[in-house]
Amino acid sequence: MALRKKKMDAVDIAAQQMAREQAEVEQAFLKGVTTLRDLIAPSSIEIHSSYFRLGTKYGRTIYVYGYPRSIYTGWLSSLINIDEVLDVSMFIYPVESQVVLNNLRKKVTQLEASISINSEKGRTRDPGIEAAISDAEELRDQLQVGAERFFRFGLYVTLYADSLDELGFVQHKIETLFGQQMVFSKVASSQQEQGLNSTIPQMSDQLQIRRNMNTGAISTSFPFTSADLTQENGVLYGINMHNNGLVIFDRFSLENANMVVFAKSGAGKSFTVKLEALRSMMTGSEVIIIDPENEYQKLSEAVGGSYIRLSLNSDVRINPFDLPRVIDNDEADDALRANLVTLHGLFRLMMGGAQVSTTVANNSALTPTEEADLDQALIDTYARAGITSDPLTHNSPPPTVNELYDTLLHMGGSGPQLAQRLRKYTTGTFAGIFSQQSNIDINNPMVVFNIRDLEDELRPVAMYIVLSHIWNIVRTNQKKRMLIVDEAWQLMKYDDSANFLFSLAKRARKYYLGLTTITQDVEDFIGSKMGRAIVSNSSLQLLLKQSSSAVDMLADVFKLTEEEKKRLSNFPVGQGLFFAGQSHVHVQIEASPTEKGLISTNPQAAVQQNEPKPITQDESSPTSYIDPGATI
Repeated sequence: MALRKKKMDAVDIAAQQMAREQAEVEQAFLKGVTTLRDLIAPSSIEIHSSYFRLGTKYGRTIYVYGYPRSIYTGWLSSLINIDEVLDVSMFIYPVESQVVLNNLRKKVTQLEASISINSEKGRTRDPGIEAAISDAEELRDQLQVGAERFFRFGLYVTLYADSLDELGFVQHKIETLFGQQMVFSKVASSQQEQGLNSTIPQMSDQLQIRRNMNTGAISTSFPFTSADLTQENGVLYGINMHNNGLVIFDRFSLENANMVVFAKSGAGKSFTVKLEALRSMMTGSEVIIIDPENEYQKLSEAVGGSYIRLSLNSDVRINPFDLPRVIDNDEADDALRANLVTLHGLFRLMMGGAQVSTTVANNSALTPTEEADLDQALIDTYARAGITSDPLTHNSPPPTVNELYDTLLHMGGSGPQLAQRLRKYTTGTFAGIFSQQSNIDINNPMVVFNIRDLEDELRPVAMYIVLSHIWNIVRTNQKKRMLIVDEAWQLMKYDDSANFLFSLAKRARKYYLGLTTITQDVEDFIGSKMGRAIVSNSSLQLLLKQSSSAVDMLADVFKLTEEEKKRLSNFPVGQGLFFAGQSHVHVQIEASPTEKGLISTNPQAAVQQNEPKPITQDESSPTSYIDPGATI
């Protein structure tokens, strides 16, 4: 028994010794393990009266204590999108409406008493008190019917920097952003620890500095106002400056594929449109362009497009009497009537009888009698060519302006006078270009009509006729197409051409066509009734840098915020506001070096590109280009 006991004691001692050794090993192991708290915690924290220090970083918490009488949606976006390291916390506390109504009743009574006392003592009226009463009464009405609710709102911002000087600079930037919108802020003096705890993600409002706000005011503080315009399919337009995402959009996915581009000269509107056209061709779209300044020739040549130069000396001819070769019976029945309406507008323009879009009539406007005679002459001219309302006759060769001139000359009434006004297009200065049968074919992925070399008087007429010819082609053969009309303000000067452009905008969707309208004369375009109608019928809009005089008008049309209005006149080249449906973003247009070489219209860059490269000493030496291993 004694021997067995000794053996058991020895085993217990050995087990205890092993357990102690294991405990020591485990303790040593745990000492070397880094916990999650060790990883996320700073090495040290120092709290001062006006700042704190986390490890090597300096921080400071400020709070907002004052707001303007009216505040607008997106006022916080400038803070959210600033390129600084910030923590922003918002605390919203609902308040019972009955409590607010009782307090408002007491407040209104106090304010009205103050007005009475000032009146009795002969003091001047205080507009601030009157405005406060008006706001309180309006809020009482909305609370009473449940249209509004009441909240208490706290807004705190903690900013970080690598030094105290940098921290002061960042604070100045934040306070400037707030001050521009009449929002007032202060440093949380002697409460930096509470400020830090209020802005880290633990839902603790230790500062408790709040402001009363109703539902409308609270909603303007929603920080995530930037939209995301990224689709799986579409064209890359640029970079979303709100979140650095890509703006990829398919314009044909909207209710219509029309687009308007507004910008002052040199802001990058033609560059942007050419970039979109180039990228759209990669998705299978055909592109047709009306080019008034010879800006698209280089791009057209690069993609193997057709470049049609219209001038009095060129051999190009376009007959405005051409009819579309439509297959649909309903469309065929309407083709002649529709073209007659188009020709009415054209000849009013050609005869100097168009009305200027400001609704001031030209001295040579057509009278009702002349309008009736012109209508009859157009019908007779088609009839003489064998074309009637019967669609089977529409394949006959169409008449020309020369035949219309002959019809007017030999008819009664005002026909001879109208013929004299039309003569310059038949045998006069402008003869040939629009008075003979068409000899062009736009069966090409990119077709550019250049009208730069036409006289100023002939340009609106040429744009009208070219648009009409393109519209006939679009109706004849439906494909995915884009039609780009540059310097569209030239068409908006006249009612007839403006109406025709608006008609294209309305009907383009039916024929798988996206109309892009570009202009730098924003006041004339937006100022006209048809111009505003074209904008409202365009699902995409791009606003690049604008002149100060155009900003207010565009802000009214596009319902821009105060911040967007301020940016619109200060955008650098290539930046703007991109609208797609109900969403819009601040976009930066970006192109690859190859694309820039094809589409850039900067004259300075073009001159530099064409300058001969200077030959360096190494380049002039034979050893700089002869392969040493080659056989000479």
